[in-house]
Amino acid sequence: MSLKIGNLRVAREGKEIVKGVSLEIRPGEVHALMGPNGSGKSTLAHALMGHPGYEVLSGSIHLDGRDITAAPVHERAKAGLFLSMQHTPEIPGVSLGAFLRSAWNAVKPERLGPLEFKEKLEAKMSELRMDPAFARRSLNEGFSGGEKKRAEILQLSVLEPKYAVLDETDSGLDVDALKLVADGVNRLRGPERGFLLITHSRLLEYVAPDCVHVIKEGRIVAEGGAELSARIEKEGFDAV
Repeated sequence: MSLKIGNLRVAREGKEIVKGVSLEIRPGEVHALMGPNGSGKSTLAHALMGHPGYEVLSGSIHLDGRDITAAPVHERAKAGLFLSMQHTPEIPGVSLGAFLRSAWNAVKPERLGPLEFKEKLEAKMSELRMDPAFARRSLNEGFSGGEKKRAEILQLSVLEPKYAVLDETDSGLDVDALKLVADGVNRLRGPERGFLLITHSRLLEYVAPDCVHVIKEGRIVAEGGAELSARIEKEGFDAV
């Protein structure tokens, strides 16, 4: 049981960006992927989720033994893979609650009606200390950076995927919003779920990773524990 990436090479608009990345995330583990801007972090995240703008040149992605390298996005989501994007779109006229119910019914075997889902959603929002009125707002429309990340943590909490990839969830957040996101991740981490946190390091002040990977120019150049992220925070990426 794992999300296993094997020697993956990925291109964007004809240019190879990820150049042979291998790593394995097991349920219960929190992995952090760090690296300078342009090193291939977000490209890897989009390729894992099957974004059509990213071409897998070679290598493989296996989720709990199933080869999903060429699977469409919806099949990856049904299999238990979740991506929190760095830049989330605004969808006027579609409430966050309605979006989440549609997402639930698309990926879960048990379909829920409006009232059943409302009870589930309000319970999750209570756990995350969120105002129920937040779910009635149009998805990401007029949301602050912190509110967008709160919405993503709520999505993660509701959908309960097996493996969650969070692409720079800490980017641009003030300290209060950062702590809220970290609290959400820490509440959801457990033996049934694996995380890949793509970050520059701020989130790791509040979420202790089991393993840290450093990527440069599309390749993993260093791996270690939490002490590696602390070293990079102090000395920069030139230290590895």
